[in-house]
Amino acid sequence: MSKSSIDYGNEPIGKLFSRLFFPTVAGMMFSVLLIITDGIFVGNGLGSDALAAVNIVAPIWTFGTGIGLMFGMGGSIISSISLSQGMPNKARYYMSVSLIISTAFLVLCSAAILMFPHTSLTLLGCSENLMPQARLYMFGFVPFSASNAFLVSSSFFVRLDGAPKYAMICSIIAAIINFVLDYLFIFPFQFGIMGAAIATSIGSLIGAIMTLAYLSRHSHQLHFQSISFKKSGIRLAHAIKRICTLGFPSFLGELALSFMMLVGNIVFMSYLGENGVAAFSIACYFFPIIFMVDSAIAQSAQPIISYNYGIHNRKRIFSATRIAITSAVACSLVIFGVTYLYSNEIASLFVDTSSAAHSIASAGFPIYALCFVPCAINIVAVMYFQSIEQSGIAMIITIMRGFLFLGLAYWILPIYYGSDGIWLAVPAGEAITCIAVFFIALCSPSTQQGK
Repeated sequence: MSKSSIDYGNEPIGKLFSRLFFPTVAGMMFSVLLIITDGIFVGNGLGSDALAAVNIVAPIWTFGTGIGLMFGMGGSIISSISLSQGMPNKARYYMSVSLIISTAFLVLCSAAILMFPHTSLTLLGCSENLMPQARLYMFGFVPFSASNAFLVSSSFFVRLDGAPKYAMICSIIAAIINFVLDYLFIFPFQFGIMGAAIATSIGSLIGAIMTLAYLSRHSHQLHFQSISFKKSGIRLAHAIKRICTLGFPSFLGELALSFMMLVGNIVFMSYLGENGVAAFSIACYFFPIIFMVDSAIAQSAQPIISYNYGIHNRKRIFSATRIAITSAVACSLVIFGVTYLYSNEIASLFVDTSSAAHSIASAGFPIYALCFVPCAINIVAVMYFQSIEQSGIAMIITIMRGFLFLGLAYWILPIYYGSDGIWLAVPAGEAITCIAVFFIALCSPSTQQGK
């Protein structure tokens, strides 16, 4: 199972972070490939309209991932603290509640969406021209959205149990299956846009089954235990409330991606039409690279911070936080450089170089890439405050970066700067939030280093 003992309380922070980070980022990069592969095959095999249709539907997928992150992060924080305090049964209980309740909730949400497909797509800003393809794509992946969320949330607990390499393998296998099936379903079999959706769904389902198998083994410290809905309703309600409170900023962060896509689709459609939406969809496929790298860094630092928070070792908490911020900024600068220098080539992966969507995308990417560094700092900051049970501050930061400043930027900047202003909206929202995070850190007692 690629499992080894991890001593979160005594092992050197740098070594501990590396042991968690490299398999985590590798697994997440393959998860990004799962998303990007979909876009490349759809764009090249089915055209820019199909690519725009996928982007219209994407917020539903992002919502499911957000639920997985909320329950995974919230449950993992409590489980980390419980393990540090010598309460493994409590850690298992919170893990079980996190995974079972989140899966049940998403199954109900999926059923509701499928009952009202046209209304759901209209609310997402879908035009009548894109409606048929968007509808097919939605019916291909919505029934399996719970499996993707389960893969996301269960990976937190597999890593916490000391098996980050196994969590990585699950993500890699899911991505490889998606890659192979995407090609087969779109090109040789010509299943169209629904084939792309089904390929993604099958990949995430296989990955989820693998993590389920791991966490079902009683030989592991973290494994499923039964939860009673009748005998301990109060305890269950309290557990769900605590998990959601600590994990809600992660859900908001993912919801912010949906908000960015939704508002961006509307603004690009208003200013540049369907070619603008297709160009923006390429950015939305590429943005998960930086988001996943930053998330991998945050998720690698989270169990270290939460565990040492449970035993009140502030020195190790701040060492882990410094390493996380430094790593996030360094990785973001590298990805920014690649995006800035090769924006034309990146756009060419998705659409033909002669298309209007390609011209819009290649011109806008260098501006859009300005968001990478402040975004990295903001994501690590949110994780830090979550990990020390200050979810209120984490929530404020998330609302600022994902909704308040982003919404204002999308509203104001295009008026003065036209299409460049649309691309500049996300960098502006992240940069202003980053400045706010700096002042929050100065004023918060929890950021004052101690022993």
